[in-house]
Amino acid sequence: MCDKRKRQCVCLRQVYKSCLDGLLPSYQAFYRVCSRLTKHQSTLLSGQDKQLLVALAGMDVSVPHVAVVSLAVCCRALKLCKVPAAVLHAFDDIRLQPASQVVLGLPEHILAPHAQPSPNPVQLQMTTPFPVTLPECALPADFNKQHGLLAKPYKHLVHRAVLEQHMGEFKSFSTNPFQLNRKGIAHGSRTWQNSEKQVYLFLGYCHHYQQVSQPTLQLFLSSPLIAQYVSFHIAAGHSQLYIRNFLSCARCVLRWWQSKPGGNHPSFVEGLEWLQTLGLQVADQLPRPSKDPKGLADAGKWMSAPRLVHLIHGAELQSQDQMQQQGVTVETSRDMHDAALAAMTFSHLPPVRLSCIRSLVVPAYTGPCLHPDCKEPSCEGNRLSITSESPLLMHIQLPHHKNARKWGKAVIEFDVPSDLAQLLHTYLGAPRKALLEHHLLIGDTCPYVFMDMHGRGFVAAAVLTLYWQKWLVSRGGVPMNPSMCRQVFVDERRSNSATAGPSNQGAAMVMGHSVKQWDKWYDMQYHPRLAQNAVDGMQSWRAAMLQSHPPAAPDLTLSSALHCGHVLVSDSEESRYQSCCSDSDIDIDLD
Repeated sequence: MCDKRKRQCVCLRQVYKSCLDGLLPSYQAFYRVCSRLTKHQSTLLSGQDKQLLVALAGMDVSVPHVAVVSLAVCCRALKLCKVPAAVLHAFDDIRLQPASQVVLGLPEHILAPHAQPSPNPVQLQMTTPFPVTLPECALPADFNKQHGLLAKPYKHLVHRAVLEQHMGEFKSFSTNPFQLNRKGIAHGSRTWQNSEKQVYLFLGYCHHYQQVSQPTLQLFLSSPLIAQYVSFHIAAGHSQLYIRNFLSCARCVLRWWQSKPGGNHPSFVEGLEWLQTLGLQVADQLPRPSKDPKGLADAGKWMSAPRLVHLIHGAELQSQDQMQQQGVTVETSRDMHDAALAAMTFSHLPPVRLSCIRSLVVPAYTGPCLHPDCKEPSCEGNRLSITSESPLLMHIQLPHHKNARKWGKAVIEFDVPSDLAQLLHTYLGAPRKALLEHHLLIGDTCPYVFMDMHGRGFVAAAVLTLYWQKWLVSRGGVPMNPSMCRQVFVDERRSNSATAGPSNQGAAMVMGHSVKQWDKWYDMQYHPRLAQNAVDGMQSWRAAMLQSHPPAAPDLTLSSALHCGHVLVSDSEESRYQSCCSDSDIDIDLD
């Protein structure tokens, strides 16, 4: 049988599976559409092909007139039948498979079958015994960093019935405000996105590298797979923080399995302890890499505070000059947008969190709060508002920031400096309207202050990071992460040559944390600077000691009345002197 015929048989197998799962209207209706598309010229399966399909998919031999049509016709027929996108992705995957990978003996390697039913609650337990050490792992020859299920080659697997059911239950368990069989508080939207990403990365690894045909959350019950996955990350050179985030997600999945009927098996308690031990040892054996400004500058990932301020100030002046000379165009509007975004990120304000900048809405927005976790009906969200036109006064309020829950929902708010307010006011006028019209978003349909090249808000943090890096390089800078601006600012404020500026406590408040967090996370010169300052201070201390007058030395001369080998002991006023003791008596007393 030729390779094309093999792929056709695999397609038919998948169609039959989809019919059994109710994804297609009916088996016969699909082939009636195919027959119309081929003008009733499609051929019938031979007896050998039909037997092959019976063996591969358990197809009912009583199904009449199974036609073999081209793969392109299959795809067009699926679209006409309005089937889910997952089936369309499955057919596209088969069409793109090289001929060498079309192996009818192992069809699950070409297209993973649908997931098996959920495990019997009576048999719900982890794989034992637990590994006592991590296995050796070398990166495979086909190593691909984009191996998660959200990557394009595997995205159709995300929509399989059992996996969707598992993820829905796990999300409900993690994000419900009141889930009394769950330890701790509910996950916020950002935490859930990170957990979902970790789950899909692990399942993609199992599917791509461990040949697991149908990845589901049941794979988290396999401790050997988790150990191999951790070894895979270590071999890939990933940080310990990345691995520990996965282990934390794995513990959450285990707690979800533990909450299900039959989840009281002792192996779950042992598994949670095993994961915690593994996380502690990963943190110990994979320490955080030490970073310093000089090393980052040599690697092309650091800019000093003066250089960064001059670069952003030059972009502001250039955008205003071009707007006056060339008028409002898409190019000049985009330049002013980028200058305003850079000025908000650094220079005019203490570096505000990027999540706050991304979610900042325009003054004209009157809708509800756009933060996914907000439950306050009167909340206006992270907002830029105009309090006065003449003189121009702008105000920023940030109720949604990283430490809002720890601060008792305290809002970060402040008046915008006049220079920045003038730049933002100019951008929010004709330039922003020109960008919206260019991207076919007439009016204020994009509620955010800043938008990407497609006229959409920077909803994803990675999009803003790439956008910032490209802009910085275009201005003659280095591809520095925008979040690194916070380290640049703290490094300058804590240096011995810091210029006059805001108070550390107030700047930390605008940045959304505390001065203690400066010392722990942001000040990369904290320990070497303190050590050097202490050593330098010792020199002045030593000089002061030498200049001071030493006290008179005590007279240590013994009385001539005492002979060698005897001591004088003061006992009381009544008996000032005692008899001299012998050396042997002294030894006895000391013993």
